[in-house]
Amino acid sequence: MLGLVKKTLLTGIGLAVVTKDKAETFVKDLVEKGELTENEGKDFISSILAKSEQAKKELEERVETIVNKVLGTMNVATKADIERLEKKIDEDD
Repeated sequence: MLGLVKKTLLTGIGLAVVTKDKAETFVKDLVEKGELTENEGKDFISSILAKSEQAKKELEERVETIVNKVLGTMNVATKADIERLEKKIDEDD
């Protein structure tokens, strides 16, 4: 499972760290080489940034799921558990 987690994190991080500046620099080079038109470059940047944002969201969801699963196996009190106990203490006072 650790291998899957590591692979998932690295893949997500790789896409998530693509910044607009890096994408623009990359596309600018392709346009200068004549491999893309300016319109194709703009579309490509938009596509890369959208994929980067989606990868970031998916990574966050996966990490949250894994962390919750691990915490569930460790019998650690959840926020809901603590809130329930606080409420019970307040009611007893």
